[in-house]
Order: sequence, then structure tokens, then C-alpha cells
Amino acid sequence: MAPRPRRAWQRMLSGRRLDLLDPTPLDIEITDIAHGLAFVARWNGQTQGDWPYSVAEHSLLVEDILVRLYPGIETRWRLAALLHDAPEYVIGDMISPVKAALGAEYGRMDERLTAAIHRRFGLPATLPPAIKAKIKAADRISARLEAVQIAGFTQSEAKRLFPLQNEAILSVLHIELRPPAEVRAAFLERFGMLVAEGGRAE
Repeated sequence: MAPRPRRAWQRMLSGRRLDLLDPTPLDIEITDIAHGLAFVARWNGQTQGDWPYSVAEHSLLVEDILVRLYPGIETRWRLAALLHDAPEYVIGDMISPVKAALGAEYGRMDERLTAAIHRRFGLPATLPPAIKAKIKAADRISARLEAVQIAGFTQSEAKRLFPLQNEAILSVLHIELRPPAEVRAAFLERFGMLVAEGGRAE
């Protein structure tokens, strides 16, 4: 008797069934993303405070930093920044050493999910390199801030691991820790605002 194929899908709270190996835009719901990211902890949960620092909170911060760095940036790229870690609502947030150990397959799964999420909300499956670089710059600033403020890194460690061209921006940023339900609501509110301003989505 032939072995049964391995299950590669996850049932979402919306009722959708998301195939992790072959995701489609039809199986993506923003409520699932917001809920999942609000309960996924950054830094493997090794952060200070009474609440985990979630990927949803991080995503809100990255979008805010992007606007501070590039005030005239198009709304659709702000939406892309908000969704830059969206695949982690199903595959989790793995620290860089773990991603490196897992190899290319993790990266391919992330890319497939990203493409499906982008298509679902009217963004290019693959972002233009210049936009991707801008979001990455905002992401690095967020990581530097998180490392020092809540993850227990010393300033010298953080500078070495997360070098920045613009360090002045750190002085006007602050990490916020909130219960998951509040973060989920804030994420959905920001998503709705960006869509209403023409960032795309259906």
C-alpha cells in the first residue's frame, strides 16, 4: 500500500485552507495574516516586557520607519512594507541562524507565500529591487532598535550586527509592547487606511 502524501496545508481561522507548497491568492485573508502575526513572537520570544514583541508590531514599526525615511513614497509600497513579513503568519519567525541552517527550501517557501500575498492585495509578485532595498533599510533600523531596547543586546553588539547609515532616526523611535488583540486591531486598521488611500487590494 502506497504511503499517504504528507499534508502540506494549514486550516486558517477564516476557514481557508492554505497550501504551503503551492499557495494561491484566493486562500489569503488579511484577518488570518493579522491574527497570525500578532501571535508570532520576534527574537524567539527572548525579549523584555510582559508581552511578546510580535511580528505584527514589528511590521507596523517598519512601515512607519519607511515613511520617515522616504516621506513621499507611494502608498502601495507602504502596504508592501506592512506585509514584508506576512508569510510568517504560517511559517513563523525564525532567527537568522536557523534560516541559514535550514537552507534554500525555507527561502523558496517564503518567496512563494510572498508572491501569493502580494497578488492577493494588488502588489507585484516580486517587488522592484529599489523598493525592496528601501524596505530592507527600514527593517534593519527596526532590528537595531529592537536589539537594544528589548532583546538584551549591548550597543556595541547591535552596531556590529546591524550597521546603519542613518543612526539619527533611532532617537525618535520607541518600541511598543501591547497585548496581541490590540496589535491585531492596529495592524488591520493600518492595512485598511493604506488600502483606502489607494495602496491597492480588492
